[in-house]
Amino acid sequence: MASAAEQLAANLNFNSFANATELKKRIWFTLGALIVYRIGTYIPVPGVDATVMGQLLARHQGGILGMFDMFTGGALGRMTVFALNIMPYISASIIVQLMSAAIPSLEALKKEGEGGRRKLNEYTRYLTVVIALFQAYGIAIGLENMHTEAGSAVVSPGLFFIVSCVLTLVGGTMFLMWLGEQITSRGVGNGISLIIFAGIVANLPNALASLFQLGYTGALSPFFVLVFLVLAAVTIAFIVFMELAQRRVVIQYPKRQVGQRMFGGDSTHMPLKVNTAGSIPPIFASSVLLIPVTIAGFVNNSSMPGWLSFLGQELGQGQPLYMLFYAAMIVFFSYFYAAVTFNPQETAENLRKQGGFVPGIRPGANTAAFFDRILTRITTIGALYLVAVCLLPQILISHYNVPFYFGGTSLIIIVTVTIDTVTQVQSHLVAHQYQGLMRRGRGRKGRMR
Repeated sequence: MASAAEQLAANLNFNSFANATELKKRIWFTLGALIVYRIGTYIPVPGVDATVMGQLLARHQGGILGMFDMFTGGALGRMTVFALNIMPYISASIIVQLMSAAIPSLEALKKEGEGGRRKLNEYTRYLTVVIALFQAYGIAIGLENMHTEAGSAVVSPGLFFIVSCVLTLVGGTMFLMWLGEQITSRGVGNGISLIIFAGIVANLPNALASLFQLGYTGALSPFFVLVFLVLAAVTIAFIVFMELAQRRVVIQYPKRQVGQRMFGGDSTHMPLKVNTAGSIPPIFASSVLLIPVTIAGFVNNSSMPGWLSFLGQELGQGQPLYMLFYAAMIVFFSYFYAAVTFNPQETAENLRKQGGFVPGIRPGANTAAFFDRILTRITTIGALYLVAVCLLPQILISHYNVPFYFGGTSLIIIVTVTIDTVTQVQSHLVAHQYQGLMRRGRGRKGRMR
């Protein structure tokens, strides 16, 4: 049976949206911030030849650097101030979350509430600067060694270019991190996810044009293009179904008598999402794979060690080793994120303190084991779903040169961010309707008096 909030959300109409002034301000702020982000993806790094960069990226378009360019919204191919995008922040978040699970002092900070989370966010920002410095320096050195038939990628190599390039790229990443935090607090949706979402969606028209061009030139048959579009629509529907899928655990509260009145006796449910981590595992896995391969892609092939050259080739898009590592990291981050966000022992203890219990399960350790067993099973299903959706399109990409933007990772990001943003919009509308009902209730009481 639907809850009161779900029933109210089902009855939302456009008039309630038009009257929600605070929500409209948040939406306009989010759109304005994303426009600023897109403008920044066209501001080039000083001293870089954009023509040469375009030729270099075209050589790696079928590899993992093409995926990096997808996440950056084309900023890497144009070598703009947002070329690093938000990836250093994602890498720093991975490291901090891993350390918070392994180091007792950081784990204690995580349990301190809002103050502890602010401290962990501060550590994440510092680590983001360090990672961005290393990546920006590697890109600056790699750019100086890049040459094509059109010339060198850097107009005036030297110390000044290295310093200016590093400062520009690190500054762009820090600005995006700040912008994402502002969207989260003052806008609608998760700011970091929306930035990645905006980069992918901005290049979707080019991806569609590229797909239709392949069909027009005969590289792909029109029938295959049609089948592929139908398959993409079915995949999106499947992603939506899996992202909304829940395992609802029944929670019973016993009756208790206080004076002459009887309280409790209610039955509710605890929803556990099948894919608890959402789009986090594919993004984390991609960012981890991008670090070594990006460095290998910028190193001159003649001076590259044999093992690094082999690693760069085997970790290319569609290669067996790439798929193996990608699948393994998706599964790892799915379980890791589920363990970080849901603690069975803590949940069971909170239920015991509130007098709640799962029918047929004894409170305490048995309830914790029950939650742990359910979480393991649904996380397994969610991890396998993510692996299937992310890896199956790789076959089409590697064999038929289908654009990256139709890959499983990009579709999962688009769907999950859209669902999360729509959910937040509905929450604001529900809160606005409740406030309106409360105000009308007070007005009726005043007239009755």
